[in-house]
Amino acid sequence: MRVLLDTNIILDFALERHPFYSNTIQVLSFIYQKQIEGYLSASTFSDLYYIIRKDKGRASALSLLNRIVTFCQVATVDSTTINMALTANFRDFEDAIQYSTAVLNHLDTTITRNPRDFPVATPRIITPDELIQELTNTL
Repeated sequence: MRVLLDTNIILDFALERHPFYSNTIQVLSFIYQKQIEGYLSASTFSDLYYIIRKDKGRASALSLLNRIVTFCQVATVDSTTINMALTANFRDFEDAIQYSTAVLNHLDTTITRNPRDFPVATPRIITPDELIQELTNTL
């Protein structure tokens, strides 16, 4: 399974946001152990850097991003992705970019804590809880 991690998933990990932190660790563990393929959109990196740097400093932000790219892949964001996002019917433009990234990179699922922000049926939009339940029931 090829999954796109929404920005909030990485932020839950980086900022140790409870009660979401433990499920995020489990999701990242599935990726690290190669049970699933994890992707982040290229545009997510600048968002992550900006938010994490404000909270934890530049060195911590860069360190985390360097660790993430050792086991997650970067999904392309190009003019086609942006044009698709500009015409998508989303309230939040960042979510439209995430959706367009998942579609154009042929990813199976987007993992987010906010599935209602994605008014689409494909690719699948699921929460970390749903992913954990799905993967632990099939192992």
